[in-house]
Amino acid sequence: MKRFITLFFIAISIFSLNAQNKKTVAVVVGFYNLENLFDTINQPGVRDGEFTPQGSKHWNSKKYWHKEKHMAKVISEMGTKYNPDGPAILGVSEVENRSVLEDLISQPSIKDRNYHIIHYDSPDHRGIDVAMLYNPKYFKPYKTSSHRLYIEQLKDFRTRDQLLVDGVLVGGDTIHIIVNHWPSRYGGEKRSRWLRNAAADLSKKIADSIFAENPDARIIMMGDLNDDPVNESVLKHFGAKGKIKKVKQGEFFNPMYSFYKKGLGSLAYRDSWNMFDQIMVSKALLGNDYSHYKFFKAEIFRKPYLVNKEGRFKGYPYRTFVGNTWQGGYSDHLPVFIVLVKEFK
Repeated sequence: MKRFITLFFIAISIFSLNAQNKKTVAVVVGFYNLENLFDTINQPGVRDGEFTPQGSKHWNSKKYWHKEKHMAKVISEMGTKYNPDGPAILGVSEVENRSVLEDLISQPSIKDRNYHIIHYDSPDHRGIDVAMLYNPKYFKPYKTSSHRLYIEQLKDFRTRDQLLVDGVLVGGDTIHIIVNHWPSRYGGEKRSRWLRNAAADLSKKIADSIFAENPDARIIMMGDLNDDPVNESVLKHFGAKGKIKKVKQGEFFNPMYSFYKKGLGSLAYRDSWNMFDQIMVSKALLGNDYSHYKFFKAEIFRKPYLVNKEGRFKGYPYRTFVGNTWQGGYSDHLPVFIVLVKEFK
C-alpha cells in the first residue's frame, strides 16, 4: 500500500481526531462541466459544425489550446488546500471525445499528476459525452460501464450516457462513481422536466443495483443535472436528501442542497443562481468512523478569475463564448468538489 499512498496531513483539530499516531488522508472528488470542449474537426453525424474554423464560432487551434490551458489551470488548483495533488477523481461533461481529454491531461499544469481517462462515446446529437479522470496514486478502477437512457415515446432521442466506475481508493475502500449529464431544459423547464426525471430514474436504478449486492456500498453520484437540488428529479426520483439525519440505508445525502438554499450556485441565468452541478454521497460515506472514508465537506470552487468582473454579466461565471462572441474565459459552470477523509494508524 505504501507504493500508492501519499499522506497529506490536515490539522487534527479540524476532524476532532485526537488519538495519537494517526494520520489522515484527504481525497478530493470533483465535477466540472468543461463547456463545449470540442476539437476543431467536424465529426460526421453530429451537430458540431459551429466548432470548426468555418463555423459560426470560428473555432480554431489557437482558441482550442487556449481553452485547454484554462481548463487545466482550474483543475490544477481545485481542492489543493486539502490535498496538494488536487482531485483524485474528477467527473467531467461536455467533452467531444477522448482526444480532447488526452490533450487536457497533457497540459503542463497537471501533466505530473499522471491522470488516466475513462470515457465512452455517447449518442448525444451534439456529440458531447461525460468522462472521468483519475489519479492512479489514489484510485484504482476495476470495472467501468456506460448506461444509456432510452425514452420509449421518443424513438430518435439521443442524450449523454451515464458512466459507472467501480474501483478502490488508496487504503482499500471500494467505491462506485456515477457520472451524469442529464437532459437540458431546452424548450422550457416544465416541458422538458420528464426527461430529467427519466434520467434520475436511470441513476437510481444503477445505484439500486449496487445496493442490491451491498446495502452499505459507498457510492458517489455526480454531474450536471440541469436541475437544482429542490427539483423533483433530484428529490423524488433519485431521492437525495438535503439533511444528513434524514438519510437512510440505500439513500443519498446531497450537500449542494444547503448551498442552493443560501442562494449559491454553479451557474447563473437571468440574475439568479442555479445549482445544477451536484455531488451526492451514499449513507456509508457519512458519519464519524474515519477508519473508512467519510464525507468531510463540499465546496463550490469559485476563484476570482472564474467570474466576470465587469459588464452585463458581472458576477456570472467567466465563460468561453457568449453566443458566438469569443470571451476567452473558462466555463459557464463553476466546478464543485467534495473531500473524503480516512484515518490511518
